[in-house]
Amino acid sequence: MKIDILTLFPNMFEGFINESIIKRAINNNYVEINVHNIRDYTDDPHNKVDDYQFGGGEGMVLMPQPIFTAVRSLKQEHSLVVLMTPQGQKYNQEYAHQLLNYNHIIIICGHYEGFDERIRSLVDMEISIGDFVLTGGELPSMVICDSVIRLLDGVIKKESYQNDSFENNLLDYPVYTKPVDFEGMQVPEVLLSGHHENIRKWRLEEQIKRTKERRPDLLEKR
Repeated sequence: MKIDILTLFPNMFEGFINESIIKRAINNNYVEINVHNIRDYTDDPHNKVDDYQFGGGEGMVLMPQPIFTAVRSLKQEHSLVVLMTPQGQKYNQEYAHQLLNYNHIIIICGHYEGFDERIRSLVDMEISIGDFVLTGGELPSMVICDSVIRLLDGVIKKESYQNDSFENNLLDYPVYTKPVDFEGMQVPEVLLSGHHENIRKWRLEEQIKRTKERRPDLLEKR
């Protein structure tokens, strides 16, 4: 998979692509991530990429020309162009699995007050990571990339995510490690029993219980 990210702040991605599982995925050629500075695509002699909005209002708006030029230079026949925006569809695990179907994804990170409305004509999908507003699309784009890359074959073992929260419309079950007794709080005996079927049943029961308490809306999808 190849991911191209368009941003005004490429340095924000240094830690993301150079640490932990994402770094290993890149080094093992499971994914290629390229971070592009939008300013590199502007025709303005002063590298200007934004301006005041017509009609008045606070904040600067990203101009269409740099984004159009960048996307057109990167886009291939089967590329998916994604726009990060609070106005997009709310992201979930189902979307993460959908994005696995694409070999090339271009992510546009908005910033400042927003982006020229005409930029929407370039995109195939608009995504929001929740009902809140951030200063830009950089952090949300990292969230999207992380959620997809970990699902790529070979990045992590399938067993590591098959029972994750939201994979089966259930929240994850409780997990424990040493010590068995910590300040009077005990590890459930079933997990120490070695009886795999009983452990499986206990974990499923805990998933259902936790989902019912915290996210009953998910149970409606099962």
